[in-house]
Amino acid sequence: MLGIRQAVRHAVAPLTQTAAFRRVGRRLMPVLESGFRVLSGGRMPISGLLVPSLRLRTVGAKSGQVRDAELMYTPDGSGCALVAGTNFAGARHPAWTSNLLAHPDAEIVVRGRRLAVVAELIEAADREAAWRRIEAQWPNYRSYERESGRTVRLFRLRPVRELGRI
Repeated sequence: MLGIRQAVRHAVAPLTQTAAFRRVGRRLMPVLESGFRVLSGGRMPISGLLVPSLRLRTVGAKSGQVRDAELMYTPDGSGCALVAGTNFAGARHPAWTSNLLAHPDAEIVVRGRRLAVVAELIEAADREAAWRRIEAQWPNYRSYERESGRTVRLFRLRPVRELGRI
């Protein structure tokens, strides 16, 4: 199964680099993710078919309201998750990154497991290593950063305790 998933990932990755996907994906992917979440009983986002994915629950930086985002993540090899605020190569940082900067205590759901996490912004010294790890999973993902014209915010989500299963 892993070999098939890897082959599909390498075939699909170039499509996600297109301007059309970036334009449409920004609106289409949240709708698809929401529908698939219902079909899977909340256990897997649609992107989870190709890459490790999680649901990130943050507190809004301005509103104080709870916000959810479905994200691809990359395991960092030490039990943490790396996430990149690419926003489909948009000029603005995604809201969830501002939320984490304001309120680094968050929650993730991975394959039905709820975990409390603390988000750490990855600083300049560690960015290259993080990007290498991310691109080993999803080739050319950093092109989103180059095309956005901004420095994408990278975070390490460090689990602090398990909250149970959903």
